[in-house]
Amino acid sequence: MIETVIFDLDDTLYDEIDYCKSGFNAVADYLATLPQAPANDRIFDVFWRQFSAGNRTKTFNTALDEMAIDYDDSLIRELIQLYRNHTPNITSPADSRQVLEKLSGKYTLALLTDGFLPAQRLKVRALKIEDYFRMVVYTEEIGRDSWKPSPAGFEKILQTLNADPISAAYVADNELKDFIAPNNLGMATIQLIRPNRIHTQTSTEPNAKANRKIHQITDLPNLLETL
Repeated sequence: MIETVIFDLDDTLYDEIDYCKSGFNAVADYLATLPQAPANDRIFDVFWRQFSAGNRTKTFNTALDEMAIDYDDSLIRELIQLYRNHTPNITSPADSRQVLEKLSGKYTLALLTDGFLPAQRLKVRALKIEDYFRMVVYTEEIGRDSWKPSPAGFEKILQTLNADPISAAYVADNELKDFIAPNNLGMATIQLIRPNRIHTQTSTEPNAKANRKIHQITDLPNLLETL
């Protein structure tokens, strides 16, 4: 019987693509103030085209090249920090709130999320979901080597909550990294496949696949009842 439910954040409790759009808007607003720069909507469109085409590592460099905006490494670092530290314009979907409300009366809930610390904290604050969780673990606080697929974050939650892995479930989205550690720990794992998710790759690694899959978060309460 499941007693503890641990959630991932990005593309699990909301659509991460909304955060990306918010970040690119913040950077576009800043760049639009520079001399000879295009309007912010033009800058955003170029960012979004690059990102949507799969350019996830050199988005700013390639976009600035396309717009003929002079830059150096210092400006790129500044834009990255602005993206990570902006106050995101995101909201918690109604179905996620409904499920968290329902589950919080029956299970011990925790949140485990990777990513750069300021960004992840600002996301949780903007979504206004922290009160649903007995514990929130930002793996960046433990150390960069504790990002998933490391088991460190899971072990910290299980130890702090005195939870048995066999009675715990992890709900997340990304097959490449999310489920290896909880599978190895003996937890139940559930992949939520949101329609707008960013990470769609599959993995050939042992224990990388979730035990169960759902396509709507509203299917989660009934599924937990069967585990």
